[in-house]
Amino acid sequence: MLGKKKQKPRRSTGHFDTLISSRTTIEGDVYFSGGLHVDGKIKGRVLAEEGSDAVIRLSEVGEILGDITAPHVIINGKVDGDVRASSHLELAEKAAINGSVYYRLIEMAMGASVNGNLVRQDDASALLTHDRPASLVEDQTSEREGKSE
Repeated sequence: MLGKKKQKPRRSTGHFDTLISSRTTIEGDVYFSGGLHVDGKIKGRVLAEEGSDAVIRLSEVGEILGDITAPHVIINGKVDGDVRASSHLELAEKAAINGSVYYRLIEMAMGASVNGNLVRQDDASALLTHDRPASLVEDQTSEREGKSE
């Protein structure tokens, strides 16, 4: 044990706060924090809360028709959009991405496919910037102003 470096443990991928089941289709953007497991279909962007250590896992029966932006991304299903993983990206054997992939660290199993660019990013903060719809930003601003009064 002496002389061995302690490695920082990877974020646990076993705990997920939110499940989108295989019988569910969501149309619209999904904003989340914590863990999100997707067995169903999402037609819209999937965006982790900025500054969080969120994880999204897309199972082999799951499908996302839109961009994904999160620190930790695990894909084993279909994505039609760009994927931005600021910390870690794992592409399992049944992953099929039709779009560009932006990552810091990537694991890719034999059988996974990417029909787009693979772009390594050194600056994590550049990966997590996403534009929220103006109406959502206005709602959050007015909520904060209302609470501080």
